[in-house]
Amino acid sequence: MIPLCKNLLYITLTMQLLNAQHTIPKSIEKEALLALSHYPELTSTTIAFQFKKKLRTSIMKAQPVFKDLLRSKRKRRYRILISERFQLGDSLYETKNLSSEILVGWLGHELGHVLDYKNRSSLNLLGFGLGYTFSGSFIKKAERTADSFAVSHGLSKQILAAKNFILTEAGIAEKYRNRIKRLYLSPDEIMIMAQEFADKAKD
Repeated sequence: MIPLCKNLLYITLTMQLLNAQHTIPKSIEKEALLALSHYPELTSTTIAFQFKKKLRTSIMKAQPVFKDLLRSKRKRRYRILISERFQLGDSLYETKNLSSEILVGWLGHELGHVLDYKNRSSLNLLGFGLGYTFSGSFIKKAERTADSFAVSHGLSKQILAAKNFILTEAGIAEKYRNRIKRLYLSPDEIMIMAQEFADKAKD
């Protein structure tokens, strides 16, 4: 695609999403809009992308606004919290300076969580929070579900870029790599799943 077409696509996406009340920092606006464009179900869902100095246990985290659990599903708001910088092994990274493809993949994964949350009742979400806090097998299921949503929404290339960054970047601790391998879809699983969705689309 030539640059002019990319610019037109970006402008079109921006205009389409203005009414969704998405709050996005300028530094990642392009990547967030591209990730959102793969989730038409979230066009009218209120989502705030927010940078934080540091997240304790993750680089990005999607969550419903807690007080909205008393509201109807349709009126719920969500946040995607993003650590401004993170350290993996001996390397320190500025999240906004990651490649666009990696950022879109990471954001696409978090939007997969939002899509999952959107279809749950408030009581179910409270149970989800408890399960995610105390059960390793629950975390694995939740993370693989988010990956699957991202792949099924056409983000396999970007999800693979994010995975390969973690699995191959120099300086990243083996302990963190093993956690990613244990809890998330592997690159091979992502490619197989993407092909299955492509084959279904042809039928």
